[in-house]
Amino acid sequence: MRKIIADTHAHTIVSGHAYSTIREMASAAKRRGIQVQALTEHAPKMPGTCGLYYFQNLDVIPREMDGVRMLFGAELNIMDPEGNVDLPERVCEELDLAIASMHIPCFGEGRSEDEVMRAYEAVMKKPYVKIIGHPDDSRFPTDYERLVKMAKETGTLLELNNSSLRPASFRVGTRENLLTMLDLCRQYDVAVTTGSDAHVDVDAGNFCYVSELLEYCNFPEDLVVTTDPEQLKRYLQIDL
Repeated sequence: MRKIIADTHAHTIVSGHAYSTIREMASAAKRRGIQVQALTEHAPKMPGTCGLYYFQNLDVIPREMDGVRMLFGAELNIMDPEGNVDLPERVCEELDLAIASMHIPCFGEGRSEDEVMRAYEAVMKKPYVKIIGHPDDSRFPTDYERLVKMAKETGTLLELNNSSLRPASFRVGTRENLLTMLDLCRQYDVAVTTGSDAHVDVDAGNFCYVSELLEYCNFPEDLVVTTDPEQLKRYLQIDL
């Protein structure tokens, strides 16, 4: 497996329950040999995070720090089965990238598989959503074949989330779910991305669990876009 050179999902102190600054995250990414570090703060409906104006002012931040290409975006909250998210479309279109994820404080719990899949399918049709974040949690019952087929149809990246695979993770059934998803991605030739989901600088660019999983299932390296800057550029539709 080629080295993972990009981290497409991480948070800074402005997300409310994260603990490091932008520069601390950039420096940590450099120490790990990460060339592209995305900072994707929780969008406004997540309790404790930043507000709309934060995302409207991201153009003031340098896109290179310590030799690391920095991307600034949002982890949008999927709010309901209709796929509504918590930032206006006009703001999302100006971000370097947008992830869409399910979180219990926003999407709720006890949702049916049909509600989850309707939400995923609706949000993947939004052209500014480039990544589905941590689609690995059994608390949100998922039809993985349906998800992978929709990702292929829309060109949306499915995320391998390192934080989900931590032994202490609060997400449920993540390894088994990701193995199922990866098998289907191989079958349907669907690309994945890698996100540390770091909430502190020591985890920026940390893919210890993701790398082990990819090696375990011998996943094709050409389907991991974060090992290839050209592929990453094509999927995110951004210059690196």
